[in-house]
Amino acid sequence: MTDTDSSSSVAAQRTNGSVGVPDASNYPKISKAAKRQYMSMFALAMMNVATIAGLANDPQQAFYGLSSITFFAIGAIVFFIPTALVTAELATGWPRRGGIFRWVGEGIGKGWAFCCLFILWMECSINFGVAPASGAATILFYGPYFDKAVAFAENPQFEIWIVIGWLCFYWFLAFLATKGLKIFASVAKYGVMIGSLIPLGLMIILVIVWFCEGHHSAMSWNGANLIPKWQGLSTLSLAAGVLFSYAGVDMNAAHIKELKKPEKEFPQAIIIAMILAFLIFVVGTLIIATVIPYGQLNVLYALFATFRVLGATFGFPWLYMVLTWALLCNTIAMTITNFAGPSFMLGQVGKAGFLPKWSQNYNKHGMPSKLMYIQCVFMTIIAFLVTLLPNVEGFVILITQAITILYLFYYVLMFIAYLRLKYDQPNRPRTFKIPGGKVGGWIVCIVGLIACGFGMVLAVWPPAQVSQEVGSPVTYIVVILAITAFVIILSWIIYLISCKRNWADPSNVFTPFTWQIEGLKKPGKSLSDIPTEVLSYDQNPMGMEIKHVWGKDTKLSEVPAEILEGAKNAE
Repeated sequence: MTDTDSSSSVAAQRTNGSVGVPDASNYPKISKAAKRQYMSMFALAMMNVATIAGLANDPQQAFYGLSSITFFAIGAIVFFIPTALVTAELATGWPRRGGIFRWVGEGIGKGWAFCCLFILWMECSINFGVAPASGAATILFYGPYFDKAVAFAENPQFEIWIVIGWLCFYWFLAFLATKGLKIFASVAKYGVMIGSLIPLGLMIILVIVWFCEGHHSAMSWNGANLIPKWQGLSTLSLAAGVLFSYAGVDMNAAHIKELKKPEKEFPQAIIIAMILAFLIFVVGTLIIATVIPYGQLNVLYALFATFRVLGATFGFPWLYMVLTWALLCNTIAMTITNFAGPSFMLGQVGKAGFLPKWSQNYNKHGMPSKLMYIQCVFMTIIAFLVTLLPNVEGFVILITQAITILYLFYYVLMFIAYLRLKYDQPNRPRTFKIPGGKVGGWIVCIVGLIACGFGMVLAVWPPAQVSQEVGSPVTYIVVILAITAFVIILSWIIYLISCKRNWADPSNVFTPFTWQIEGLKKPGKSLSDIPTEVLSYDQNPMGMEIKHVWGKDTKLSEVPAEILEGAKNAE
Protein backbone atom coordinates (compact mmCIF):
# COMPACT_ATOMS: atom_id res chain seq x y z
CA MET A 1 0.00 0.00 0.00
CA THR A 2 2.54 2.56 -1.14
CA ASP A 3 1.85 5.72 -3.12
CA THR A 4 3.93 7.07 -5.95
CA ASP A 5 5.34 10.47 -5.00
CA SER A 6 4.82 13.54 -7.15
CA SER A 7 8.47 14.08 -8.02
CA SER A 8 8.77 10.70 -9.77
CA SER A 9 5.44 11.48 -11.44
CA VAL A 10 6.82 14.40 -13.46
CA ALA A 11 10.05 12.61 -14.33
CA ALA A 12 8.21 9.57 -15.57
CA GLN A 13 5.81 11.24 -17.95
CA ARG A 14 7.49 13.77 -20.24
CA THR A 15 5.95 12.07 -23.21
CA ASN A 16 3.78 13.16 -26.17
CA GLY A 17 5.37 16.60 -25.75
CA SER A 18 3.13 17.36 -22.76
CA VAL A 19 3.90 17.03 -19.07
CA GLY A 20 1.33 14.95 -17.23
CA VAL A 21 -0.04 12.84 -20.10
CA PRO A 22 1.06 9.19 -20.21
CA ASP A 23 2.31 7.78 -23.49
CA ALA A 24 -0.66 6.28 -25.39
CA SER A 25 1.62 3.56 -26.80
CA ASN A 26 1.91 2.10 -23.30
CA TYR A 27 -1.81 1.36 -23.25
CA PRO A 28 -3.37 -1.81 -24.72
CA LYS A 29 -4.85 -1.77 -28.21
CA ILE A 30 -8.48 -0.70 -28.40
CA SER A 31 -10.98 -3.53 -28.32
CA LYS A 32 -14.73 -3.70 -28.17
CA ALA A 33 -16.31 -3.73 -24.75
CA ALA A 34 -17.24 -7.20 -23.58
CA LYS A 35 -20.94 -7.91 -23.23
CA ARG A 36 -22.09 -8.08 -19.66
CA GLN A 37 -25.27 -8.31 -17.62
CA TYR A 38 -26.52 -5.13 -16.02
CA MET A 39 -28.81 -4.43 -13.09
CA SER A 40 -31.96 -2.47 -13.90
CA MET A 41 -32.53 0.94 -12.37
CA PHE A 42 -35.81 -0.31 -10.88
CA ALA A 43 -34.04 -3.23 -9.20
CA LEU A 44 -31.55 -0.85 -7.58
CA ALA A 45 -34.40 1.42 -6.46
CA MET A 46 -36.12 -1.57 -4.82
CA MET A 47 -32.84 -2.54 -3.16
CA ASN A 48 -32.62 1.00 -1.76
CA VAL A 49 -36.19 0.78 -0.47
CA ALA A 50 -35.42 -2.60 1.09
CA THR A 51 -32.42 -1.05 2.83
CA ILE A 52 -34.26 2.04 4.07
CA ALA A 53 -37.93 1.36 4.59
CA GLY A 54 -40.31 -1.24 5.93
CA LEU A 55 -43.64 -1.26 7.70
CA ALA A 56 -41.96 -2.88 10.69
CA ASN A 57 -40.26 0.48 11.39
CA ASP A 58 -43.55 2.37 11.68
CA PRO A 59 -44.77 1.39 15.19
CA GLN A 60 -41.93 3.27 16.90
CA GLN A 61 -42.90 6.45 15.05
CA ALA A 62 -46.64 6.02 15.75
CA PHE A 63 -46.00 7.40 19.26
CA TYR A 64 -45.84 10.84 17.63
CA GLY A 65 -49.23 10.59 15.92
CA LEU A 66 -49.96 13.28 13.36
CA SER A 67 -46.73 15.09 14.19
CA SER A 68 -44.87 12.10 12.71
CA ILE A 69 -45.67 13.65 9.30
CA THR A 70 -43.72 16.70 10.36
CA PHE A 71 -40.83 14.60 11.62
CA PHE A 72 -40.71 12.54 8.42
CA ALA A 73 -40.90 15.69 6.29
CA ILE A 74 -38.14 17.34 8.33
CA GLY A 75 -36.09 14.15 8.06
CA ALA A 76 -36.52 14.17 4.29
CA ILE A 77 -35.60 17.86 4.00
CA VAL A 78 -32.66 18.07 6.40
CA PHE A 79 -31.23 14.58 5.96
CA PHE A 80 -32.47 12.49 3.04
CA ILE A 81 -32.38 15.21 0.40
CA PRO A 82 -28.87 16.46 1.39
CA THR A 83 -27.62 12.89 1.56
CA ALA A 84 -29.21 11.97 -1.77
CA LEU A 85 -27.85 15.08 -3.52
CA VAL A 86 -24.32 14.59 -2.19
CA THR A 87 -24.40 10.88 -2.96
CA ALA A 88 -25.60 11.49 -6.52
CA GLU A 89 -22.82 14.00 -7.26
CA LEU A 90 -20.12 11.84 -5.70
CA ALA A 91 -21.37 8.72 -7.47
CA THR A 92 -21.31 10.39 -10.89
CA GLY A 93 -17.96 12.15 -10.33
CA TRP A 94 -16.17 9.16 -8.81
CA PRO A 95 -18.15 6.14 -10.08
CA ARG A 96 -15.43 3.56 -9.57
CA ARG A 97 -16.09 0.67 -7.21
CA GLY A 98 -16.25 1.30 -3.48
CA GLY A 99 -19.15 3.66 -2.89
CA ILE A 100 -18.62 5.75 0.22
CA PHE A 101 -15.13 4.31 0.74
CA ARG A 102 -14.17 5.71 -2.65
CA TRP A 103 -15.65 9.14 -1.93
CA VAL A 104 -14.27 9.59 1.59
CA GLY A 105 -10.89 8.26 0.47
CA GLU A 106 -10.77 10.76 -2.38
CA GLY A 107 -11.67 13.62 -0.07
CA ILE A 108 -10.01 13.02 3.32
CA GLY A 109 -7.81 9.95 3.01
CA LYS A 110 -7.60 6.17 3.25
CA GLY A 111 -7.80 5.84 7.03
CA TRP A 112 -11.14 7.59 7.42
CA ALA A 113 -12.38 5.90 4.27
CA PHE A 114 -11.76 2.46 5.76
CA CYS A 115 -13.25 3.61 9.08
CA CYS A 116 -16.37 4.74 7.25
CA LEU A 117 -16.84 1.45 5.42
CA PHE A 118 -16.06 -0.62 8.52
CA ILE A 119 -18.71 1.37 10.43
CA LEU A 120 -21.26 0.44 7.77
CA TRP A 121 -20.30 -3.23 7.92
CA MET A 122 -20.38 -3.35 11.72
CA GLU A 123 -23.61 -1.33 11.87
CA CYS A 124 -25.31 -3.94 9.71
CA SER A 125 -23.89 -6.71 11.90
CA ILE A 126 -25.31 -5.05 15.02
CA ASN A 127 -28.63 -4.37 13.31
CA PHE A 128 -28.91 -8.02 12.30
CA GLY A 129 -28.45 -8.98 15.94
CA VAL A 130 -31.54 -6.98 16.92
CA ALA A 131 -33.86 -8.89 14.61
CA PRO A 132 -33.59 -12.36 16.21
CA ALA A 133 -33.99 -10.78 19.65
CA SER A 134 -37.21 -8.98 18.74
CA GLY A 135 -38.35 -11.96 16.69
CA ALA A 136 -38.10 -14.14 19.81
CA ALA A 137 -40.84 -12.09 21.44
CA THR A 138 -43.11 -11.85 18.38
CA ILE A 139 -42.83 -15.41 17.06
CA LEU A 140 -46.43 -16.35 17.98
CA PHE A 141 -47.84 -13.62 15.72
CA TYR A 142 -47.13 -15.99 12.83
CA GLY A 143 -49.93 -18.14 14.26
CA PRO A 144 -53.72 -17.59 14.62
CA TYR A 145 -53.87 -16.92 18.37
CA PHE A 146 -53.46 -13.17 18.78
CA ASP A 147 -54.14 -12.89 22.51
CA LYS A 148 -51.63 -15.61 23.29
CA ALA A 149 -49.12 -13.88 21.02
CA VAL A 150 -49.56 -10.59 22.90
CA ALA A 151 -49.21 -12.30 26.28
CA PHE A 152 -46.07 -14.06 25.06
CA ALA A 153 -44.59 -10.82 23.70
CA GLU A 154 -45.09 -9.14 27.06
CA ASN A 155 -43.65 -12.10 28.94
CA PRO A 156 -41.61 -14.21 26.50
CA GLN A 157 -40.34 -17.65 27.41
CA PHE A 158 -37.73 -19.98 25.97
CA GLU A 159 -36.14 -16.94 24.29
CA ILE A 160 -32.79 -18.63 23.89
CA TRP A 161 -34.21 -21.41 21.74
CA ILE A 162 -36.31 -19.07 19.63
CA VAL A 163 -33.31 -16.78 19.09
CA ILE A 164 -31.31 -19.79 17.95
CA GLY A 165 -34.06 -20.65 15.47
CA TRP A 166 -34.06 -17.11 14.07
CA LEU A 167 -30.28 -17.12 13.87
CA CYS A 168 -30.38 -20.29 11.80
CA PHE A 169 -32.84 -18.56 9.48
CA TYR A 170 -30.54 -15.51 9.14
CA TRP A 171 -27.54 -17.71 8.50
CA PHE A 172 -29.56 -19.30 5.68
CA LEU A 173 -30.30 -15.84 4.24
CA ALA A 174 -26.59 -15.05 4.35
CA PHE A 175 -26.01 -18.26 2.41
CA LEU A 176 -28.51 -17.10 -0.25
CA ALA A 177 -26.78 -13.72 -0.43
CA THR A 178 -23.50 -15.46 -1.25
CA LYS A 179 -25.09 -16.75 -4.46
CA GLY A 180 -24.51 -13.48 -6.24
CA LEU A 181 -26.07 -10.30 -7.59
CA LYS A 182 -28.82 -11.94 -9.62
CA ILE A 183 -30.24 -13.71 -6.59
CA PHE A 184 -30.32 -10.86 -4.08
CA ALA A 185 -31.43 -8.24 -6.63
CA SER A 186 -34.47 -10.36 -7.50
CA VAL A 187 -35.23 -11.11 -3.85
CA ALA A 188 -35.03 -7.41 -3.00
CA LYS A 189 -37.35 -6.39 -5.84
CA TYR A 190 -40.10 -8.89 -5.09
CA GLY A 191 -39.60 -8.83 -1.32
CA VAL A 192 -40.31 -5.10 -1.15
CA MET A 193 -43.43 -5.43 -3.28
CA ILE A 194 -44.83 -8.40 -1.34
CA GLY A 195 -43.63 -7.33 2.08
CA SER A 196 -44.20 -3.56 2.01
CA LEU A 197 -46.04 -2.12 -0.98
CA ILE A 198 -48.88 -4.70 -1.19
CA PRO A 199 -49.51 -4.75 2.61
CA LEU A 200 -49.45 -0.95 2.62
CA GLY A 201 -52.03 -0.88 -0.17
CA LEU A 202 -54.23 -3.32 1.75
CA MET A 203 -53.91 -1.23 4.91
CA ILE A 204 -55.12 1.84 3.03
CA ILE A 205 -58.16 0.01 1.63
CA LEU A 206 -58.98 -1.59 4.98
CA VAL A 207 -58.74 1.63 6.98
CA ILE A 208 -61.09 3.38 4.53
CA VAL A 209 -63.65 0.58 5.03
CA TRP A 210 -63.01 0.76 8.78
CA PHE A 211 -63.95 4.45 8.78
CA CYS A 212 -66.99 3.79 6.57
CA GLU A 213 -68.29 1.33 9.17
CA GLY A 214 -68.44 4.15 11.70
CA HIS A 215 -65.21 3.69 13.62
CA HIS A 216 -63.43 6.75 14.99
CA SER A 217 -59.75 7.53 14.82
CA ALA A 218 -57.73 6.97 17.98
CA MET A 219 -55.59 9.90 16.89
CA SER A 220 -56.72 13.49 16.62
CA TRP A 221 -56.56 14.79 13.05
CA ASN A 222 -56.53 18.40 14.20
CA GLY A 223 -54.05 20.28 12.04
CA ALA A 224 -52.53 21.81 15.14
CA ASN A 225 -51.20 18.36 16.05
CA LEU A 226 -48.84 18.53 13.08
CA ILE A 227 -46.66 20.66 15.32
CA PRO A 228 -44.64 18.39 17.65
CA LYS A 229 -45.26 18.99 21.35
CA TRP A 230 -42.14 20.01 23.25
CA GLN A 231 -41.87 18.42 26.69
CA GLY A 232 -38.10 18.47 27.07
CA LEU A 233 -35.26 16.94 25.10
CA SER A 234 -35.84 13.48 26.54
CA THR A 235 -39.28 13.22 24.91
CA LEU A 236 -37.65 13.72 21.50
CA SER A 237 -34.97 11.07 21.81
CA LEU A 238 -36.95 8.56 19.80
CA ALA A 239 -37.38 11.25 17.13
CA ALA A 240 -33.82 10.50 16.04
CA GLY A 241 -35.21 7.31 14.58
CA VAL A 242 -37.92 9.32 12.78
CA LEU A 243 -35.58 11.96 11.38
CA PHE A 244 -33.01 9.46 10.15
CA SER A 245 -35.16 6.56 9.05
CA TYR A 246 -33.86 7.36 5.57
CA ALA A 247 -30.26 6.44 6.39
CA GLY A 248 -28.72 3.87 4.09
CA VAL A 249 -29.59 5.23 0.64
CA ASP A 250 -25.89 5.20 -0.29
CA MET A 251 -25.32 1.61 0.84
CA ASN A 252 -26.06 0.08 -2.56
CA ALA A 253 -23.61 2.40 -4.31
CA ALA A 254 -21.40 -0.69 -4.23
CA HIS A 255 -23.37 -1.84 -7.26
CA ILE A 256 -23.10 1.37 -9.28
CA LYS A 257 -20.86 -0.35 -11.83
CA GLU A 258 -23.63 -2.90 -12.42
CA LEU A 259 -25.83 -0.17 -13.97
CA LYS A 260 -25.70 0.39 -17.72
CA LYS A 261 -25.88 4.20 -17.38
CA PRO A 262 -24.88 4.92 -13.77
CA GLU A 263 -24.69 8.70 -14.20
CA LYS A 264 -28.42 8.79 -15.00
CA GLU A 265 -29.84 5.68 -13.39
CA PHE A 266 -28.26 6.06 -9.95
CA PRO A 267 -29.87 9.46 -9.20
CA GLN A 268 -33.18 8.17 -10.61
CA ALA A 269 -33.06 5.12 -8.33
CA ILE A 270 -32.48 7.40 -5.31
CA ILE A 271 -35.46 9.62 -6.19
CA ILE A 272 -37.79 6.63 -6.60
CA ALA A 273 -36.54 5.14 -3.33
CA MET A 274 -37.15 8.43 -1.49
CA ILE A 275 -40.75 8.69 -2.70
CA LEU A 276 -41.60 5.07 -1.87
CA ALA A 277 -39.85 5.23 1.51
CA PHE A 278 -41.73 8.39 2.45
CA LEU A 279 -45.06 6.77 1.57
CA ILE A 280 -44.25 3.61 3.51
CA PHE A 281 -43.19 5.61 6.56
CA VAL A 282 -45.96 8.22 6.66
CA VAL A 283 -48.97 6.21 5.53
CA GLY A 284 -48.12 3.14 7.61
CA THR A 285 -47.38 5.22 10.72
CA LEU A 286 -50.60 7.22 10.48
CA ILE A 287 -52.75 4.12 10.00
CA ILE A 288 -51.22 2.53 13.10
CA ALA A 289 -51.76 5.69 15.14
CA THR A 290 -55.31 5.93 13.80
CA VAL A 291 -56.34 2.40 14.72
CA ILE A 292 -54.39 1.77 17.95
CA PRO A 293 -54.93 4.12 20.96
CA TYR A 294 -51.77 5.81 22.23
CA GLY A 295 -51.84 3.94 25.55
CA GLN A 296 -51.87 0.59 23.74
CA LEU A 297 -49.00 1.29 21.37
CA ASN A 298 -46.12 -1.14 21.68
CA VAL A 299 -42.97 -1.11 19.56
CA LEU A 300 -43.03 -4.89 19.18
CA TYR A 301 -46.60 -5.69 18.16
CA ALA A 302 -48.53 -2.48 17.33
CA LEU A 303 -48.31 -3.32 13.63
CA PHE A 304 -49.77 -6.80 14.15
CA ALA A 305 -52.55 -5.33 16.29
CA THR A 306 -53.37 -2.91 13.48
CA PHE A 307 -53.66 -5.74 10.97
CA ARG A 308 -55.94 -7.63 13.35
CA VAL A 309 -58.31 -4.70 13.93
CA LEU A 310 -58.52 -3.86 10.22
CA GLY A 311 -58.92 -7.52 9.26
CA ALA A 312 -61.88 -7.79 11.62
CA THR A 313 -63.59 -5.17 9.43
CA PHE A 314 -64.18 -7.92 6.88
CA GLY A 315 -64.73 -10.63 9.46
CA PHE A 316 -61.17 -11.92 9.16
CA PRO A 317 -59.35 -10.95 12.38
CA TRP A 318 -56.73 -13.56 11.55
CA LEU A 319 -55.79 -11.56 8.44
CA TYR A 320 -52.96 -10.10 10.53
CA MET A 321 -51.29 -13.49 10.35
CA VAL A 322 -51.28 -13.49 6.54
CA LEU A 323 -49.84 -10.00 6.43
CA THR A 324 -47.31 -10.92 9.10
CA TRP A 325 -45.98 -13.60 6.77
CA ALA A 326 -45.95 -11.05 3.94
CA LEU A 327 -43.83 -8.75 6.10
CA LEU A 328 -41.36 -11.58 6.42
CA CYS A 329 -40.72 -11.19 2.68
CA ASN A 330 -39.59 -7.60 3.27
CA THR A 331 -37.38 -8.79 6.12
CA ILE A 332 -35.81 -11.33 3.79
CA ALA A 333 -35.25 -8.66 1.11
CA MET A 334 -33.71 -6.22 3.59
CA THR A 335 -31.51 -8.86 5.20
CA ILE A 336 -30.15 -10.31 1.97
CA THR A 337 -29.51 -6.82 0.56
CA ASN A 338 -27.70 -5.71 3.71
CA PHE A 339 -25.68 -8.90 3.90
CA ALA A 340 -24.54 -8.41 0.31
CA GLY A 341 -23.92 -4.65 -0.04
CA PRO A 342 -21.56 -3.78 2.86
CA SER A 343 -19.65 -7.07 2.65
CA PHE A 344 -19.32 -6.64 -1.11
CA MET A 345 -17.71 -3.22 -0.63
CA LEU A 346 -15.57 -4.29 2.32
CA GLY A 347 -14.43 -7.36 0.41
CA GLN A 348 -13.29 -5.29 -2.57
CA VAL A 349 -11.45 -2.88 -0.28
CA GLY A 350 -9.98 -5.75 1.70
CA LYS A 351 -8.37 -7.24 -1.40
CA ALA A 352 -6.81 -3.81 -2.04
CA GLY A 353 -4.67 -4.39 1.06
CA PHE A 354 -6.88 -3.30 3.96
CA LEU A 355 -7.80 -6.73 5.34
CA PRO A 356 -5.74 -9.87 6.08
CA LYS A 357 -5.45 -12.30 3.19
CA TRP A 358 -7.40 -14.99 5.06
CA SER A 359 -10.49 -12.75 4.96
CA GLN A 360 -10.28 -12.01 1.23
CA ASN A 361 -12.08 -15.12 0.05
CA TYR A 362 -14.42 -14.72 -2.94
CA ASN A 363 -16.62 -17.58 -4.12
CA LYS A 364 -17.45 -18.54 -7.70
CA HIS A 365 -20.38 -16.10 -7.68
CA GLY A 366 -18.06 -13.18 -7.01
CA MET A 367 -19.22 -12.68 -3.42
CA PRO A 368 -17.01 -12.31 -0.29
CA SER A 369 -18.58 -15.30 1.43
CA LYS A 370 -16.09 -15.43 4.31
CA LEU A 371 -16.75 -11.81 5.27
CA MET A 372 -20.48 -12.42 5.10
CA TYR A 373 -20.20 -15.37 7.47
CA ILE A 374 -17.96 -13.34 9.81
CA GLN A 375 -20.78 -10.80 9.85
CA CYS A 376 -23.09 -13.62 10.89
CA VAL A 377 -20.81 -14.34 13.85
CA PHE A 378 -21.09 -10.72 15.05
CA MET A 379 -24.84 -10.90 14.54
CA THR A 380 -25.00 -14.01 16.70
CA ILE A 381 -23.03 -12.38 19.53
CA ILE A 382 -25.29 -9.30 19.54
CA ALA A 383 -28.43 -11.43 19.52
CA PHE A 384 -27.39 -13.24 22.70
CA LEU A 385 -26.62 -9.95 24.48
CA VAL A 386 -30.38 -9.52 24.86
CA THR A 387 -30.12 -11.51 28.10
CA LEU A 388 -28.20 -8.62 29.72
CA LEU A 389 -31.19 -6.27 29.64
CA PRO A 390 -34.58 -6.49 31.42
CA ASN A 391 -36.60 -6.99 28.24
CA VAL A 392 -36.47 -7.15 24.47
CA GLU A 393 -38.06 -3.75 23.86
CA GLY A 394 -35.36 -1.97 25.83
CA PHE A 395 -32.67 -3.89 23.96
CA VAL A 396 -34.16 -2.94 20.58
CA ILE A 397 -34.34 0.76 21.51
CA LEU A 398 -30.80 0.89 22.93
CA ILE A 399 -29.21 -0.84 19.93
CA THR A 400 -31.26 1.25 17.51
CA GLN A 401 -29.92 4.46 19.06
CA ALA A 402 -26.31 3.18 18.98
CA ILE A 403 -26.75 2.32 15.31
CA THR A 404 -28.13 5.82 14.68
CA ILE A 405 -24.98 7.44 16.09
CA LEU A 406 -22.70 5.21 14.01
CA TYR A 407 -24.72 5.94 10.91
CA LEU A 408 -24.64 9.68 11.50
CA PHE A 409 -20.88 9.73 12.06
CA TYR A 410 -20.58 7.84 8.80
CA TYR A 411 -22.51 10.60 7.01
CA VAL A 412 -20.53 13.35 8.72
CA LEU A 413 -17.43 11.89 7.04
CA MET A 414 -19.22 11.83 3.68
CA PHE A 415 -20.32 15.48 3.91
CA ILE A 416 -16.79 16.58 4.88
CA ALA A 417 -15.29 14.58 1.99
CA TYR A 418 -17.73 16.20 -0.44
CA LEU A 419 -16.75 19.71 0.66
CA ARG A 420 -13.05 18.86 0.39
CA LEU A 421 -13.53 17.53 -3.13
CA LYS A 422 -15.38 20.67 -4.16
CA TYR A 423 -12.11 22.57 -3.55
CA ASP A 424 -9.42 19.93 -4.08
CA GLN A 425 -10.85 18.57 -7.35
CA PRO A 426 -13.10 21.38 -8.63
CA ASN A 427 -12.75 20.49 -12.30
CA ARG A 428 -13.35 16.74 -12.02
CA PRO A 429 -16.31 16.03 -14.34
CA ARG A 430 -19.61 15.13 -12.65
CA THR A 431 -22.68 14.36 -14.74
CA PHE A 432 -24.82 15.48 -11.82
CA LYS A 433 -24.06 18.54 -9.69
CA ILE A 434 -25.88 20.04 -6.74
CA PRO A 435 -27.57 23.24 -7.99
CA GLY A 436 -25.93 26.48 -6.92
CA GLY A 437 -22.28 25.52 -7.31
CA LYS A 438 -20.10 25.82 -4.21
CA VAL A 439 -22.71 27.91 -2.37
CA GLY A 440 -25.36 25.29 -3.02
CA GLY A 441 -22.97 22.54 -1.92
CA TRP A 442 -22.16 24.37 1.31
CA ILE A 443 -25.84 24.95 2.12
CA VAL A 444 -26.71 21.30 1.54
CA CYS A 445 -23.76 20.04 3.60
CA ILE A 446 -24.29 22.49 6.48
CA VAL A 447 -27.93 21.41 6.72
CA GLY A 448 -26.87 17.76 6.65
CA LEU A 449 -24.10 18.23 9.23
CA ILE A 450 -26.38 20.12 11.63
CA ALA A 451 -28.99 17.40 11.25
CA CYS A 452 -26.38 14.73 11.99
CA GLY A 453 -25.15 16.58 15.08
CA PHE A 454 -28.66 17.09 16.39
CA GLY A 455 -29.48 13.45 15.72
CA MET A 456 -26.47 12.28 17.70
CA VAL A 457 -27.63 14.32 20.70
CA LEU A 458 -31.14 12.89 20.40
CA ALA A 459 -29.85 9.36 20.03
CA VAL A 460 -27.65 9.43 23.13
CA TRP A 461 -30.22 11.19 25.34
CA PRO A 462 -32.19 8.68 27.50
CA PRO A 463 -35.79 8.54 26.20
CA ALA A 464 -38.46 9.40 28.76
CA GLN A 465 -41.06 7.26 26.99
CA VAL A 466 -39.17 4.03 27.63
CA SER A 467 -37.33 4.69 30.89
CA GLN A 468 -38.54 1.40 32.35
CA GLU A 469 -37.27 -0.54 29.36
CA VAL A 470 -33.77 0.94 29.08
CA GLY A 471 -33.02 1.04 32.81
CA SER A 472 -30.49 3.47 34.33
CA PRO A 473 -29.81 6.57 32.19
CA VAL A 474 -26.10 6.26 33.00
CA THR A 475 -26.02 2.64 31.81
CA TYR A 476 -27.96 3.64 28.69
CA ILE A 477 -25.49 6.39 27.73
CA VAL A 478 -22.38 4.38 28.62
CA VAL A 479 -23.46 1.35 26.57
CA ILE A 480 -24.28 3.45 23.50
CA LEU A 481 -20.98 5.38 23.65
CA ALA A 482 -19.03 2.19 24.32
CA ILE A 483 -20.47 0.51 21.22
CA THR A 484 -19.70 3.58 19.11
CA ALA A 485 -16.13 3.94 20.40
CA PHE A 486 -15.43 0.21 20.01
CA VAL A 487 -16.38 0.20 16.32
CA ILE A 488 -14.40 3.35 15.43
CA ILE A 489 -11.28 2.33 17.39
CA LEU A 490 -11.34 -1.20 15.97
CA SER A 491 -11.50 0.16 12.41
CA TRP A 492 -8.40 2.30 12.97
CA ILE A 493 -6.49 -0.55 14.58
CA ILE A 494 -7.14 -2.71 11.51
CA TYR A 495 -6.16 0.14 9.16
CA LEU A 496 -2.91 0.96 10.98
CA ILE A 497 -1.92 -2.71 10.95
CA SER A 498 -2.70 -2.90 7.21
CA CYS A 499 -0.28 0.01 6.58
CA LYS A 500 2.56 -2.22 7.84
CA ARG A 501 1.50 -5.35 5.98
CA ASN A 502 1.50 -6.40 2.34
CA TRP A 503 -2.08 -7.66 2.11
CA ALA A 504 -2.93 -6.37 -1.38
CA ASP A 505 -4.10 -8.96 -3.88
CA PRO A 506 -2.67 -8.13 -7.35
CA SER A 507 -5.85 -9.51 -8.93
CA ASN A 508 -8.21 -7.14 -7.09
CA VAL A 509 -10.50 -4.94 -9.19
CA PHE A 510 -10.32 -1.87 -6.96
CA THR A 511 -8.74 1.02 -8.82
CA PRO A 512 -6.45 3.55 -7.08
CA PHE A 513 -7.71 6.93 -5.88
CA THR A 514 -7.30 9.77 -8.36
CA TRP A 515 -4.78 11.54 -6.10
CA GLN A 516 -2.65 8.38 -6.11
CA ILE A 517 -2.80 8.24 -9.90
CA GLU A 518 -1.74 11.88 -10.03
CA GLY A 519 1.37 11.23 -7.94
CA LEU A 520 0.21 12.62 -4.58
CA LYS A 521 0.79 10.97 -1.20
CA LYS A 522 -2.51 12.17 0.23
CA PRO A 523 -5.60 14.04 -0.98
CA GLY A 524 -4.60 17.46 -2.28
CA LYS A 525 -5.24 20.15 -4.84
CA SER A 526 -5.75 19.00 -8.42
CA LEU A 527 -6.99 21.15 -11.29
CA SER A 528 -7.26 18.27 -13.74
CA ASP A 529 -10.53 17.91 -15.65
CA ILE A 530 -9.83 14.32 -16.68
CA PRO A 531 -12.76 11.97 -15.86
CA THR A 532 -11.98 9.33 -13.26
CA GLU A 533 -12.84 6.63 -15.80
CA VAL A 534 -10.00 7.84 -18.02
CA LEU A 535 -7.50 8.14 -15.15
CA SER A 536 -8.39 4.63 -13.97
CA TYR A 537 -8.17 3.03 -17.40
CA ASP A 538 -5.55 0.26 -17.62
CA GLN A 539 -4.17 0.99 -14.15
CA ASN A 540 -2.78 -1.55 -11.74
CA PRO A 541 -5.21 -2.20 -8.89
CA MET A 542 -5.00 -0.33 -5.59
CA GLY A 543 -2.09 -1.43 -3.43
CA MET A 544 0.16 -1.90 -6.49
CA GLU A 545 2.54 0.54 -8.20
CA ILE A 546 0.77 3.15 -10.33
CA LYS A 547 1.07 2.04 -13.96
CA HIS A 548 0.20 5.28 -15.77
CA VAL A 549 0.98 8.42 -13.77
CA TRP A 550 -0.96 11.55 -14.69
CA GLY A 551 -0.16 15.15 -13.87
CA LYS A 552 -2.48 16.76 -11.36
CA ASP A 553 -3.15 19.74 -13.62
CA THR A 554 -3.56 17.87 -16.91
CA LYS A 555 -6.36 19.01 -19.22
CA LEU A 556 -8.74 16.77 -21.13
CA SER A 557 -7.77 18.49 -24.39
CA GLU A 558 -4.23 17.09 -24.00
CA VAL A 559 -5.32 13.44 -23.79
CA PRO A 560 -4.66 11.34 -26.92
CA ALA A 561 -7.76 10.02 -28.66
CA GLU A 562 -6.47 6.45 -28.30
CA ILE A 563 -6.63 6.67 -24.49
CA LEU A 564 -10.09 8.26 -24.51
CA GLU A 565 -11.42 5.60 -26.87
CA GLY A 566 -9.83 2.82 -24.88
CA ALA A 567 -11.36 4.08 -21.63
CA LYS A 568 -14.75 4.33 -23.30
CA ASN A 569 -14.64 0.72 -24.45
CA ALA A 570 -13.24 -0.66 -21.20
CA GLU A 571 -15.56 -2.47 -18.78
